[in-house]
Amino acid sequence: MECSLRGLADIQRLIDEVKRFLSATLGVANAHTVEFYTHDVWSQFMSVRPEEVLSAVSDHKGALEHNTNEVSNTTYGFCHTTKRLVDVQELLKAAESLSLPGLRVCMSRDGLLQTLRATNTVSQLAEEGAVLEPDEFMNSKKSHEVQSMSEVVACLARRCGVNQVIDVGSGKGYLCSFLSLRYGLHVYGIDSSSSNTHGAQERNRKLRRFSRAYQRHSRASGVSRSEPTDSEVRIGSNASDTVLGVLEHSVNLEQNAAEEEMASPGGGKHNAAASAPMASSEVHPVADGNADHSQPCTETEDPFLSGLSVDAVEVTSPRVHELSAAERERRKRENLERKAQNRPDRGGMHFSPLTSYVTPQTELRELISELEDAVMVGLHTCGDLAASTLSMFVAKQELSSVCSVGCCYHLLTEEHDPTATQDGVSSVYGFPMSQYLREQSWFCGRNARMSACLALERVSVGQGIQMESLFYRAVLHVILRDHYGSHKSEKRVGNVYSKATSFVDYVQRALHRLELDGSKLCDSDIQDYYDRYTPRMAEMHAFNMLKVRLAPCIEGLIILDRLCYLKEQEDIGFSAVVQLFDPVLSPRCYAVVGVKRPCPSGTTAQQAVNPLL
Repeated sequence: MECSLRGLADIQRLIDEVKRFLSATLGVANAHTVEFYTHDVWSQFMSVRPEEVLSAVSDHKGALEHNTNEVSNTTYGFCHTTKRLVDVQELLKAAESLSLPGLRVCMSRDGLLQTLRATNTVSQLAEEGAVLEPDEFMNSKKSHEVQSMSEVVACLARRCGVNQVIDVGSGKGYLCSFLSLRYGLHVYGIDSSSSNTHGAQERNRKLRRFSRAYQRHSRASGVSRSEPTDSEVRIGSNASDTVLGVLEHSVNLEQNAAEEEMASPGGGKHNAAASAPMASSEVHPVADGNADHSQPCTETEDPFLSGLSVDAVEVTSPRVHELSAAERERRKRENLERKAQNRPDRGGMHFSPLTSYVTPQTELRELISELEDAVMVGLHTCGDLAASTLSMFVAKQELSSVCSVGCCYHLLTEEHDPTATQDGVSSVYGFPMSQYLREQSWFCGRNARMSACLALERVSVGQGIQMESLFYRAVLHVILRDHYGSHKSEKRVGNVYSKATSFVDYVQRALHRLELDGSKLCDSDIQDYYDRYTPRMAEMHAFNMLKVRLAPCIEGLIILDRLCYLKEQEDIGFSAVVQLFDPVLSPRCYAVVGVKRPCPSGTTAQQAVNPLL
């Protein structure tokens, strides 16, 4: 059922409901998997058997229908006295009702399109929507995301009467190229990685070769590029299939190359800074928003994330630190050269990849000399960049609307987290954004935000957590405590599991990686630890399945905070959370959409927005 649009007071009330629930459950979400046995986490939080949890999780609907056990001294299933979980079904029921779908706060993608097209001349899709059937050359995840989001962005642009789109964290430029080629929009893709920018430029150059066929198709249809017909919009059109086929063939080749690198000696390494809490400064780098996030985090990421199923979390690109004056000048020259090389052809195709890091204070006109009123977008912008995208939209008069899909919640900076390592004092944080939550000094904690990256829908269809790798890491932690006086290590051992042939081999490799004396333990000693803790593996499995169930509520609070932030702004007349993607294909599926009110000058762009407001 389609939700009704909510006002600020409604969103604040929903935030309060989710906060009450998380106040009782964040301890579970913040418990570190590595310390599961060293801190005896199960006994700390649970007064039920692991089998009871796993049974309730696997048969959740039936459990809810037949649950008649009303315990008066519990809150969300946790005992008031012991603060431990005694009623699994009560917890699961609350978690389900306080997720974004349970709160019925989200618009559907079709609902948003209908709203945007209410008085618009842009042709509509068939009522059931178009679905891209991937072929042997296509990556279904990326094609699904690009197709779904590009249509929304094109409708926003048309609704606001603008022809420019600014894609922040554009990565490899898939969304940019598609918006440019299919919808005739002038797209500026901004990414902090010069290699991503160069790759996007080359990919766009190759795609332009296919534009002639697309232009012939458009002329045969007898319409302008800004108004696609039904036959163009439907995925069955040959020209559209050609565009998506080329894009997704490129994605597939790059994914294969990444997999080969992961399999090679020393391959699969990521910048360690990407997994560390981001430094609190006023400059937050643009991450690879359109990268093909098909490889799980490995050595440099937390073991909990490295143990997830493929695509459960979005992998970030390396962080980019503030640039020197010479480097900024060099990139400025490169951007000007790219603009010259990517002038629109007669078919209207225009995509300019630019290299820069972006903050809410960035002057867009310094990057884009031809800047007009525009739509700002971000597809899977990592960590603080999603918040920065919304802040820029609010701060910049030339931005008429925004469509932002974030990811990598574990990389957010939290203003009020007392445990976070802060490099100096910052006035810009990724969470919370809303004045409402900031006044309450609310914070989640990094491990809880890490849990928010889990993909409930994927786990529900059998793409579960790789429990053995997490189990190995937690038992290794016990060994480090008992024999090396160390609970933590500076070096990561996340990718050791993929190379190990057994638990004994895993521990030996890990000790070598950590530069510890492996001669302290013989193979039989290591095997004894494995045999001792194997019967308790079910505890870890059950506990992590509860984390999976809590994940949508933590993600929901982060997204509700962003929506609340937009609703607090007087000049924004329309704002909503929209489910853009199928969560099984793309777990980070929610977009925050905003459209500004008409300005006093009454420009054409603002007048076009007015009917929506």
